[in-house]
Amino acid sequence: MNALTISVALLWVAVIALALLVWALSRQVGVLFERVAPMGALVTDAGPAVGAAAPRMSLASLTGAPIEVGAAAAQATLVFFLSPTCPVCKKLLPVLRSLQRAEAGRLAVVLASDGEPERQREFIRQQSLEGFPYVLSTELGMAFRVSRLPYAVLLDDAGRVAAKGLINSREQLDSLLNAHDLGVASIQQYLDRDTPAQAA
Repeated sequence: MNALTISVALLWVAVIALALLVWALSRQVGVLFERVAPMGALVTDAGPAVGAAAPRMSLASLTGAPIEVGAAAAQATLVFFLSPTCPVCKKLLPVLRSLQRAEAGRLAVVLASDGEPERQREFIRQQSLEGFPYVLSTELGMAFRVSRLPYAVLLDDAGRVAAKGLINSREQLDSLLNAHDLGVASIQQYLDRDTPAQAA
C-alpha cells in the first residue's frame, strides 16, 4: 500500500512538473513571436520599381474579356503570376478566391501565366478558375522581370506599381496589400522606418 501511495504521489509530481514546463515553454514561444518581425513578400530589384508606371498592355483572357494591365482603372489590380506545375501556386488559389470575395469592388485579381493554351485551359478547368481573368503572356512576365513563382504585382488605380514580391504564403500576399495601404514599398521598409521612431 505504501509503494502504491508513493508511486501515485510521484506521478502527480511528474504531472505538475510537466504542466509547469509546458506553461514556461508556451510563455517563451509567445515572447519569441512578439520579437520576430512579420515576414513580408520577398521584394526584388528587377522590373519596374515601386512607384513607377507599370508597362501598359492589352491582353486576351482565356476566361473572358480582354484585360488592360497598367492602365488607369476604377480599382487596384493584383497580377498573380502562376504555373500549372507550381505546387505553391496551387496552394495559394483558395487564398486568392477568398481575397477576390473579400476585396470585391476594391481590388481586381488577374492570373497570369505562359505556355500552351490548351494546357492552361485544362488547368483552369481542374482548379475552377473561371471566375478570374486569366491571361497568357510571356511579354508580361518579362516586363515585370518575373524569374520565380508564385510572384505578385499590385498596381494602384493609376496603373503604378504599388507593391510586388515573391509570394509563398497568405501572410506574404497580405503584406502587399498592407504595404499599399501604409504607402510603403514593403512591410520591411515600414518596419525599418518605424524602428528609429520607437527607439527615440
